[in-house]
Amino acid sequence: MGNITRKNYPVSGMGCAACVARVQKALQQSAGVHAAEVSLASNSARIDYDPSVTSPAQLRQCVQDAGYDLIVPEDDDDSDPALSEEAQLEERAEEEQRRSFKALKRDTVLALILAAAVMILGMAVRDFPGKGWLMAVLSGVSVCWCGRRFFKTAFKQARTLHAGMDTLVALSVGMSFLFSLFNLLFPKVWTSRGLSAGLYFESSAMIVAFILAGRLLEDRAKHRTTQSVRALIQLQPQRRDVRKGQAVDVLPGESIPADGTVIDGFSYIDESMLTGEPLAAYKEAGSHVYAGTINGNNAFRMIAEKVGNETTLSSIIRMVQDAQGSKTRIQRTVDKICAWFVPAVLAIALLSLLGWTLLTPDGFIRGLLAMVTVLVVACPCSLGLATPTALTAGIGRGASAGILIKDADSLQVAADIDVVVLDKTGTLTTGKPSVSKLEWFSDAPHLPSLLKTIEMRSGHPLGDAIVTALASEPELDGVSDCTALPGQGVTAQWNNQSYYVSNFAPSSPCHSERSEESTPYTHWRQDGSTVVFFHDGQNLLAAIAISDQLKPDSAKAVQDLKDLGIEVHMLTGDHQDSAQAVARNAGIDHVCASAMPNLKVEYIKQLQKDGHKVAMAGDGINDSAALMTADLGIAMGKGSDIAINSAMTTIVSSSLSKIPELTALSRRTLKIIRQNLVWAFLYNIIAIPVASGVLSGVLGFALNPMVAAAAMACSSVIVVTNSLRLLINHK
Repeated sequence: MGNITRKNYPVSGMGCAACVARVQKALQQSAGVHAAEVSLASNSARIDYDPSVTSPAQLRQCVQDAGYDLIVPEDDDDSDPALSEEAQLEERAEEEQRRSFKALKRDTVLALILAAAVMILGMAVRDFPGKGWLMAVLSGVSVCWCGRRFFKTAFKQARTLHAGMDTLVALSVGMSFLFSLFNLLFPKVWTSRGLSAGLYFESSAMIVAFILAGRLLEDRAKHRTTQSVRALIQLQPQRRDVRKGQAVDVLPGESIPADGTVIDGFSYIDESMLTGEPLAAYKEAGSHVYAGTINGNNAFRMIAEKVGNETTLSSIIRMVQDAQGSKTRIQRTVDKICAWFVPAVLAIALLSLLGWTLLTPDGFIRGLLAMVTVLVVACPCSLGLATPTALTAGIGRGASAGILIKDADSLQVAADIDVVVLDKTGTLTTGKPSVSKLEWFSDAPHLPSLLKTIEMRSGHPLGDAIVTALASEPELDGVSDCTALPGQGVTAQWNNQSYYVSNFAPSSPCHSERSEESTPYTHWRQDGSTVVFFHDGQNLLAAIAISDQLKPDSAKAVQDLKDLGIEVHMLTGDHQDSAQAVARNAGIDHVCASAMPNLKVEYIKQLQKDGHKVAMAGDGINDSAALMTADLGIAMGKGSDIAINSAMTTIVSSSLSKIPELTALSRRTLKIIRQNLVWAFLYNIIAIPVASGVLSGVLGFALNPMVAAAAMACSSVIVVTNSLRLLINHK
């Protein structure tokens, strides 16, 4: 088997869920395609295919044979070579959308004018010679020109023995227009039988106008749901000539061209598009910077380490595109229903015609109107849009807040989570040890410099924390014989005197009458700190508490999760005292310490056996197995690549406050999906029987095709507008 490539390509020409099913089926049956998911909300296809078997051009031909079009890279593409492939495709898709929207707007305006004119002639103007022919001409322009898109698509679908929303519209509009034209040309067919030769030109014109107006509003709303991806793509750096390993000068206000490391200079960089945090991040030599972020007021030099499609921003774009193109279990069920929807509507429409014709005297006209009304009022669009528009908006909303959701199922799973398990180091805490307490027992001025110099040469992991705490102290000359004491610390010589930085203390402090038991470091250990002693073998000179500090927002994030009804557990490989201290400060009641990776997995499995839906948040390689075992794996964005690749969701900023945001967002999204589905099903369950006329005796009226067209258009607009509420900031 060859290498499988995943690509997201824009699709044009789709108008309803039946179109989605047709395009998806065509792609899935194409040679070399392993999986394909098509989204109506984003007008895109996510395709997993083998490049050795098929190509983007062949995939496009496959979609074109189904009556639609796939926007893929072309060999003779004259797009800006400085743009990435994703940017070029999005640019072409955007241009195609603009042209399509402009043409749709023009046709809609003309259709509304013609429909108004036909309505006025038919209902407000007295009969005059040629009135019927004038209405026929105006209606004919509306049907044949403004409504041409319906007939083109219906014809393409008919060639492959498929039907969609445009098939329903073309049939209803065509039949009402041709029926009226027949009555205009041959009125005696009806008058000779004592029947009225009614004209319904206004119905056909109004149907075209209402449906085009609905499409116009729908397209405008759908365009908004994909803006998050387009906005991310626009953030990609325009400098495409940067190569890996190249030294690059970044000027003030410039977009950083690649992921890399600062080697000279300093600046504040706006990383909000990655982290969601509004404050600029300070960068200096040794700091990591990311492509697409914006430099502040100072120039600096960097080494490019990841360029093009390797950058963090590119991976985020792919992740969001994949997520917006994926489908939840709800959507896959709805797609199956929609695939049968149009044939079922056609069958009901035909039964309406036959029923009225056969069961009532002279019921052909009523049957014909009932059939036309059923074809018009039925709306698979609202069913097809109910789930993907909400998912697209929800995933886009998450991306803008620094929450990257890998697929749509992750968003659905997040709504059901009732237990969140948190790793300690790097998740609840900063992951970087620092000096939390430092108490001197001698006032000799050289001791801080001596301690700093010893630790600079120690190579001990905790030494960096002490050096950072004493950054303002100068180095001390004459320090020699710096030697590690395995499992204990380090020793060095200065002025023929031995000094120690170790985990043991001498019997009494220098220049102090306090005993070892009365010094505060016994309590520091109980608070979870690692205690280090600086002494000369007999006299205690200083006691240092080093701890991994709790992140500033961790305690609040834990409380926010509890407020959402979610249990919070801490799972860590650290020792019990440290774990309990961190849990106490964070407000966590359930703690499992000294947990190796296999124990973390077993802990999560036990929670799942107890009936819980479990989310696991971590940042280390040792968390990767637990992240994959949990129902929802959440990786901290500053953690290891393995942890990020194992998780279903990534918090770019590594801020725990984003986890309750994710939960709240997923619950809002699922709530809106359910609202959309209830509306879509309820609308069709009520509208189709009313349109068929079977309830006319109970209701006292029969639905007019013009009213049916307006109702159908409104149903789709309501669903899309409801989904767009997710893009509004909501607390």
